[in-house]
Amino acid sequence: MSKVVNGVSLPDMPWEEKPAGCTKQLWRYSANPIIDWNPIPDGARAFNSAVVPYGDGYVGVFRIDHHNAMPQLHFGTSANAVDWDINNDAIQFVDEDGNPMPRSAYYYDPRVVKIEDTYYVTWCNEFAGTMSPTIGIAKTDDFKTFVQLENAYLPFNRNGVLFPRKINGEFVMLNRPSDDGHTPFGDMYVSRSPDMTFWGKHRLVMKSGVGGWWEGTKIGPGPVPIEMDDCWLVIYHAVINNCNGFVYSMSTVLLDLDDPSKVLARGNQALLSPEKDYETTGFVPNVTFPCATLCDADTGRLAIYYGAADTYTALAFGKVQDLVEWTKANSSV
Repeated sequence: MSKVVNGVSLPDMPWEEKPAGCTKQLWRYSANPIIDWNPIPDGARAFNSAVVPYGDGYVGVFRIDHHNAMPQLHFGTSANAVDWDINNDAIQFVDEDGNPMPRSAYYYDPRVVKIEDTYYVTWCNEFAGTMSPTIGIAKTDDFKTFVQLENAYLPFNRNGVLFPRKINGEFVMLNRPSDDGHTPFGDMYVSRSPDMTFWGKHRLVMKSGVGGWWEGTKIGPGPVPIEMDDCWLVIYHAVINNCNGFVYSMSTVLLDLDDPSKVLARGNQALLSPEKDYETTGFVPNVTFPCATLCDADTGRLAIYYGAADTYTALAFGKVQDLVEWTKANSSV
């Protein structure tokens, strides 16, 4: 059975055992949602956010949609990764000389990953005052100073997710080239960089619609990939456009360790789709959007943080070994 490689021990991470009678690979936290409407005075909604262990507890970079509907990134802390203290002031990024960066019109859907001794934040960022989306990158050593680097790509791009280590000496990022609206095309690519500034060697990873209607509109990377001894385990979001609008679900894909443009196995159905009231009703209904995980390397326990209805933050649980085996047994490729 596959094992987690280069993971960390998190015996105190959020966890609930699978409910009796549950036959699915993922199950929801019984106390969902963990973040409700109006989480801070300036913010109406917190969702699609990033969580990592840090020090004696946990930290997060949260997408907070303000009362004018514009999303910003806010820093938060927690002792148990469930109850969060989120700063009311948005993160003020600085340049490499320590000068405040001009604010973009929007920042959304962050991910956070530790590579070697540095934490990197990626998010969907406005490109140079154009109101067009691209991938922003910042780094921090202490979650107090966030140094913003160059945007990774030309517009249009969304959902930039870094791998947690260099592969063949290069930084590697999953991403989804996009358009300026709601993505009439939506396939997943991988890009490489020698220095976190210049990105190239772009390769297609997988196209939408291969697994069926449930992912027929677009797909995109979700949380930071988890390194197993025989593959990268990637949780991704998948979208269908039906008569009631978009529906966002999540599933899994296994990628080659040395060449993550190669798909080893890909789930042929959704593992978690909008069902509960907090997923089907909100600012944007019918959304379960995964953005972060906590994984205990000792047990394979997995906590998935996902945005629900573009309003709430919720949790789901599973076991990484079970997800790998399920993906191999239920592959569409």
